Amino acid sequence: MAGRARIANLANVLTLLRLVLVPIFLFALFTGDGHQIVGRTVAFVIFAVACLTDRFDGLLARNYGMATEFGAFVDPIADKALIGSALIGLSMLGDLAWWVTVVIMAREVVVTLLRLAVIRRGVIPASWGGKLKTVVQALAIGLFVLPLTGPFRVVAAVVMGIAIVLTVVTGIDYVAGTIRTVRRVRQTTG
Repeated sequence: MAGRARIANLANVLTLLRLVLVPIFLFALFTGDGHQIVGRTVAFVIFAVACLTDRFDGLLARNYGMATEFGAFVDPIADKALIGSALIGLSMLGDLAWWVTVVIMAREVVVTLLRLAVIRRGVIPASWGGKLKTVVQALAIGLFVLPLTGPFRVVAAVVMGIAIVLTVVTGIDYVAGTIRTVRRVRQTTG
């Protein structure tokens, strides 16, 4: 089909790879008692690779004509599977407070439901703040996955604090943007 990328392209393969890496990441994270240096280091590497696939699949899709409906649908699922599983895993191990996991995941659920609710009325593009939130969340989670101690653990906590603030602020911004979009559509359609 002209103008449409094939489903079997590199961007979609990277997205699917991210999904495949989720259970492998969890296996490494929970190796032994979940606090072994080797297991946590391997889990970090897997998490980092998965995060990089998120960066590159988007670049390929946008810049090289590899965007597909399949990729647009599966990419956010892969993102939420990776981030959600990491947060839940870290909370289960006692390394991350459950309230942090709940706040971040609640924001993602609300934004996803809003996207689904207004998709016919107009797309609300990803904001600069949302992209920054994603990067800071990934960095914070990566730091928590690493077997850090002492002052390095404090750095991880500070970065996670910044991620939480960005998560809440961008969530509020997304809700406000959705309300504006719905109002604008209602005004133009009568």
